[in-house]
Amino acid sequence: MQDKPSLNRRNFLGNITKAGILGAIGLSPVARVAAATTEEEMREAEKAFTEGEHAFLCQPYLQNPGPTAMTVMWMSNKPTYSWVEYGETNALGSTARNIQAGIVDSYDRLHSIRLSNLKPGTTYHYKVLSKEITEFRPYKLTYGETITSDTFSFTTPAKNPKEVSWLVFNDIHDRGADSFPHLMALNKDPYDFVFLNGDMFDYQEDEQQILDHLLTPLSKTFAAEKPFLFTRGNHETRGKYRRELANYFDGPYIFAKQWGPVHFTVLDTGEDKEDTHPVYAGIVDFDEYRRQQAENLKQVVLSPAFKKAKFRVVMMHIPHYYSGDWHGPMECRKHFGPIFEQSKIDLFIAGHTHRPGIHQPVAGQHSYPIVIGGGPKDGNRTLIKVKATEKDLSLVMLKDDGSEMGRVDLKSKRG
Repeated sequence: MQDKPSLNRRNFLGNITKAGILGAIGLSPVARVAAATTEEEMREAEKAFTEGEHAFLCQPYLQNPGPTAMTVMWMSNKPTYSWVEYGETNALGSTARNIQAGIVDSYDRLHSIRLSNLKPGTTYHYKVLSKEITEFRPYKLTYGETITSDTFSFTTPAKNPKEVSWLVFNDIHDRGADSFPHLMALNKDPYDFVFLNGDMFDYQEDEQQILDHLLTPLSKTFAAEKPFLFTRGNHETRGKYRRELANYFDGPYIFAKQWGPVHFTVLDTGEDKEDTHPVYAGIVDFDEYRRQQAENLKQVVLSPAFKKAKFRVVMMHIPHYYSGDWHGPMECRKHFGPIFEQSKIDLFIAGHTHRPGIHQPVAGQHSYPIVIGGGPKDGNRTLIKVKATEKDLSLVMLKDDGSEMGRVDLKSKRG
């Protein structure tokens, strides 16, 4: 099954370099491949990737949900040819792989396969398979072991659902192995997806950090059967691996999405300091980035989907109020605040401050509730739960001991 082009990570060295699997002594396997100058050296270098047991580095996780499509992503520890088997029963029966310009994606460790032509509101069962490629020559390809995941299931959104429910996490700060399962256990209600509202990390150093602190705990906790969406916080703009982070998700940090009665607008707020601050060393331009988003936002709020939605919800990491007078929050207020007011949004959800709170509308500032999730430390962590029908929207913020911190209840202003 041919599908959309996947992310830009198909070059062998570019892909393997992202692994972050450096040797403790001498040259790493990555460096050995890069330094090889003869066929013999290349064979010896690539042999480093065939040693040890072939295994998945994380369970599959779901991305970019739609009524007729779902993306399945996962990672293996060896370069492979990979595919997804799926169907409406445990017998599966269909196979999906990515094809670009006649070439099937392969010799990868990070896998992203879009299942398309699905039925809305339908449960599908699936498993992922990765066949190791032990040798890849121009005229000879040798396969090794094939590994297979457990069988999981997911349900596609209905075409025009009457309600939608979602959960929000923010400011986990590299504590995902503990915080994700703990906070998820507080939820007892059905939900359609999870939204990660920035600062999942302190900064990005390598792939192992992404696996250990995000992908592995998420896939073990829920993400093999429920999709998650993600936008950056200011801490996701830091570290030498920051540019590669986007490769691990199917979807941009900025998007507008209609799901039943709710129109979601998600923005990427960038850094909280001036672009000229010494810590950025002259290699950021978030002021222009926010200005461009504001121009795009002006078009989003003119769209029929936005205008007709029963509820208009904005989610972004840095709140434009209740976040002090730092440069980033004030830029967000200048660029985004007037558009939020003019377009009459109904609800705003953010994080960043580590000071959880629900701020009701204030005349002359914001005409909608501003909800700010908590921080990473025990006792300050929060789970935000939201459910919307065509008439009502309810939001509940829970502390990490399960007690209710506050809530928002709204009626639709659009009949």
